[in-house]
Amino acid sequence: MPLSRQPSDRSQPQLPGKIADSYNLSFTAASLRPELARIVAECFLTVGDWDQVKAQVLATNALQCRSASSTVRLERELQQRLQTLTHEQLALLAKATAEDRTAMAWLAVCKRSSFVCDFAAEVLREKLAAHDAILRPSDYESYVEHKSLPHPELARLTPSSKRKIRQVLLRMLAEAGLLVSTRSRAIQRPVLSPAVLRAVTADDRRWLAGFLVPDAEITSHCPP
Repeated sequence: MPLSRQPSDRSQPQLPGKIADSYNLSFTAASLRPELARIVAECFLTVGDWDQVKAQVLATNALQCRSASSTVRLERELQQRLQTLTHEQLALLAKATAEDRTAMAWLAVCKRSSFVCDFAAEVLREKLAAHDAILRPSDYESYVEHKSLPHPELARLTPSSKRKIRQVLLRMLAEAGLLVSTRSRAIQRPVLSPAVLRAVTADDRRWLAGFLVPDAEITSHCPP
């Protein structure tokens, strides 16, 4: 089941889920990391229990971290993301091509963090629709300012936390293929394979907004 989401007041259709009291900003514990997400997904598909996954990943240092504390933080964040995925999506993450794995890792981030998904759906998607395919620093600042009223936790962030959130968000957008690179910040719509489209629409087609799919296409070309 999708985690709680803050519905967008600027994009339709609304993304799945209930209204969230606050944004989950823990995504800074890891960037997209599709290869490491694959390790966690494979482990879950084998043992079928998230507590056992944690124990096994930590015991074997499967994520290849340099310290125990880093392993704990990374495993926790990846597991919380992957727990939002359906069995079909987890299987795709574990067994599919690198491109499909990346798409599922991005979907997991979107389902885990509405701050990230809202930014993609409301800012990047709208800029593409307006034929403005460059993400500017002012776009991000305007988004945070716009969201700070319903989400006062954003206004309470320290300057270092603000920088970290922005840095990791931009990196993930580039890793997911929504930006050409963090340097150029040219926005692009990622190409989704038929397998990814099936896995997303079988869950909830509205998650396609996080992949910059226009509303009309979500409504017209995807089964409800």
